[in-house]
Amino acid sequence: MATSSSIVAQIGGRYAGALFDLSKERGVLDAVAGDLNTIAALIAESADLAAFLRSPLRKPAELVRGMKALLSAAGIGPFATHFTLLLAKNGRLFALPAAIGIYRELLAKERGEVTAHVVSAEPLSFEQDQQLKAELSRLVGKTVMIDAKVDQSLLGGLVVRVGSRQIDGSLKTKLDRLAVAMKGNA
Repeated sequence: MATSSSIVAQIGGRYAGALFDLSKERGVLDAVAGDLNTIAALIAESADLAAFLRSPLRKPAELVRGMKALLSAAGIGPFATHFTLLLAKNGRLFALPAAIGIYRELLAKERGEVTAHVVSAEPLSFEQDQQLKAELSRLVGKTVMIDAKVDQSLLGGLVVRVGSRQIDGSLKTKLDRLAVAMKGNA
């Protein structure tokens, strides 16, 4: 049985694939990606907006009105606007974050890029970000884009995931391993 997150990814994937194909055909891949990144940032910054997207109680017309106002105020272009409003009209607005992620993946594949998911205890500086991109690009043999998140529970260091490979250099993991080793010696 499929999980709800895989169902959301399937729904988002269908819409994202159609948007990607249309954007590629019209030569606006980067413009649409920029607009989708803006929408993703708005969702990340607002718990109310995230809840609005997931609300099963709102009628499609209400979702369309709300998103139309938001997208207009944010200066979102026509492709991303029509895409988002189509999701709202069809009662699929909950799949918007997944669709944005899948569009980004399709764009990265088109460009020959891979995404490294990086979790750090503190935000990476510009220099750290650039150095990490360069080193990962050298290791992977492709251009690497960084998707950075902060998790203060790591205490220090990084956890990096590129594809199916994960490198955990966090202080928390090192301390956990040390604790296990010390218990084994006791």
